[in-house]
Amino acid sequence: MLYYERGNPQDNLSIEDLKDGLFTALEKLGLRKKILAVPPDITRFYSRAGDLTRLTHQYYGPALTDILPALGTHFAMTETEIRRMYGDVPLSLFRVHNWRDDLRTLGRVPREFVRQISESKVDYDWPAQVNKLLVEGRFDLILSIGQVVPHEVVGMANHSKNIFVGTGGVEGINKSHFLGAVFGMERMMGRADTPVRRVLNYAGEHFARDLPIVYVLTVVGGTDRGTAVRGLFIGDDLECFNKAANLSLKVNFEMLDEPIQKAVVYLDPDEFKSTWLGNKSIYRTRMAMADGGELIVLAPGLKEFGEDKEIDRLIRKYGYIGTDRVLELTRKNADLQNNLSAAAHLIHGSSEGRFNITYCPGHISRDEIESVNFAYADLNSMMQKYNPKTLKAGYNNVHGEKIFFIPNPGIGLWAWKEKFK
Repeated sequence: MLYYERGNPQDNLSIEDLKDGLFTALEKLGLRKKILAVPPDITRFYSRAGDLTRLTHQYYGPALTDILPALGTHFAMTETEIRRMYGDVPLSLFRVHNWRDDLRTLGRVPREFVRQISESKVDYDWPAQVNKLLVEGRFDLILSIGQVVPHEVVGMANHSKNIFVGTGGVEGINKSHFLGAVFGMERMMGRADTPVRRVLNYAGEHFARDLPIVYVLTVVGGTDRGTAVRGLFIGDDLECFNKAANLSLKVNFEMLDEPIQKAVVYLDPDEFKSTWLGNKSIYRTRMAMADGGELIVLAPGLKEFGEDKEIDRLIRKYGYIGTDRVLELTRKNADLQNNLSAAAHLIHGSSEGRFNITYCPGHISRDEIESVNFAYADLNSMMQKYNPKTLKAGYNNVHGEKIFFIPNPGIGLWAWKEKFK
């Protein structure tokens, strides 16, 4: 059922608009006595999920007993990050998801189904795993809050992904990431119907019907002054996701008449501290980059490769080496077989030799960057040459050089028209 919808590419929802929309939906839900909120973490700061979680606390008061950020494989949020994103919501409400231990398996998506939708690229079943709090907490409402935006693993982020990946476990996250990688990012990004989405939908329909989940979904677009909320959709089935995904395609997807020869992407240091996240600069631009082009990544906050110690070790061991080589190594090496999300990430972070990637990191050495098969450039000199404070989104002329600037890769997807059929 759809409880609330508003949105179009020109809309700009204020905090009062978000409050009115959320409260309208919550009133339709009726009295609830024990509520869990599942918003994203600081890496989705611009989703406005922090504001919506704070408004949820205003509406329900003490009935909102738990907030479980959908960390997936990410680090737990710091107090500073919680305060920045969620304002005055009490710290005592926040719980930490541990993707290796805090789990319940609700069921398994059959191997035959996964094999069929993957065009036989993978041959395994898939566990519908969630944080055990969702099952054991005896909530009469679970609010899954987040942003629908193009995504490299699932096609369009959020909805059931927030539950089964954001609060999911090792096996489920590994297998879903690998499925998306071997099926092909460029076949999925910007599309609401993909193999990974079908797996998540199957899990939701067959195993999560008893969980009282309602989805609160935003669509956020970039502007010359930052971001703007273009839509808010609230419901307990796929309708709210499909409406949000249709709007996101119009808001977050920029189709270009020609491929980009040189792109410069800026990674906000408060949001992007690892290549696990920072490689959105690669994922979201790969369909726009010209063969032989150059992608320059300004990454002042970059201090590591993976946010999980084991994933960080695997990235350092193997590097970003392209699909064929990763698949070959995965067949031969148990450490990749046991961590398919890392194998998938190694695929995602490669240009497949088609264009050059130069990282300008704040806290990682040249040797480390080059060891994972990126080129290195000094951050300070590149920030002086390509100043994010003076560049505008899109094409710029910098000392006679034509470059395409992206101030935040997390809120968009860029493609040359010939690459997106």
